[in-house]
Amino acid sequence: QVQLVESGGGLVQPGGSLRLSCTASTSIDSLTVMDWFRQIPGREREFVARIRSGGITDYANSVKGRFTISKDTAANTMFLQMSSLEPKDTAVYFCRAVYQGIAIWGQGSQVTVSS
Repeated sequence: QVQLVESGGGLVQPGGSLRLSCTASTSIDSLTVMDWFRQIPGREREFVARIRSGGITDYANSVKGRFTISKDTAANTMFLQMSSLEPKDTAVYFCRAVYQGIAIWGQGSQVTVSS
């Protein structure tokens, strides 16, 4: 069973930065797609960013230019560097990976942007 473990959430002031990490229990070379979603209580989980096995990235319009997704294959870890954070970015952030056609989710990390 592949597992994803997230870290790096917390409280940050508007305009600040945070980096989320998502470490897989298997080689991320075996994962077709890795991405980040976020969810605000009472709302549906929404797509944030994606990185494919070839390194191609996609972003939601709401984070484009502020967030950067990347991965470290040697560490089996995916990152989400978040800059110029705004209160509307407050949410629980989840990483997800597709392994042999099955979607696997991390446990979620709370990100709170507030002064």
